[in-house]
This record gives sequence, structure tokens and C-alpha cells, in this order.
Amino acid sequence: MNITKQEQQIVFEPEDFLNFQHHMARLISQPHQVWLIDMSKVDFLDSSGLFSLVTNLSAVRSNGCRILISNLQPSVRIIFELTQLDSVFEIC
Repeated sequence: MNITKQEQQIVFEPEDFLNFQHHMARLISQPHQVWLIDMSKVDFLDSSGLFSLVTNLSAVRSNGCRILISNLQPSVRIIFELTQLDSVFEIC
């Protein structure tokens, strides 16, 4: 997984399996940033990956940050739609 930190923006680029709760927890202390999660290389998402996203969403938002999810593969987009998380997360 690549993590790039730019001024006021953190870009996550997970590969294959989405499990980056540990990485996100270390960065939450920095307020008012935009977290971009580029899902272009993720073609499978299970319940633990969803759990990581949902768990970190409230922590990130409480610190004044935003999470944007981009480049969803069709198989992953369906999971977001079926779980109705597409209305919870900002997807671009």
C-alpha cells in the first residue's frame, strides 16, 4: 500500500486486500485534512475491509477531516451500494 502525505491531503492507495485500519489510526491526530482513498487496485472487499472504513470514518470526521473514495471497481461499487455505504461515504 502506498501512502502519500501532501499538505492537507493524505492519499491511500491500497493494493488487493483493503485493510488499513492500522495506518489510518496513526494519522488521525492531524486535523482538517482530506483523506483520498484510491481504490483502483482493489477488486475485492469483504466485511473486515468495510469494518475498517466505517470504524475510521467516525474518528476521522470527529477530527474535522473528510474521506473521499475514488476509482471504485464495479465489483467493489456493488458492495457499497448493497450495504448502502455509498450514501455514507463521499465517492468520486
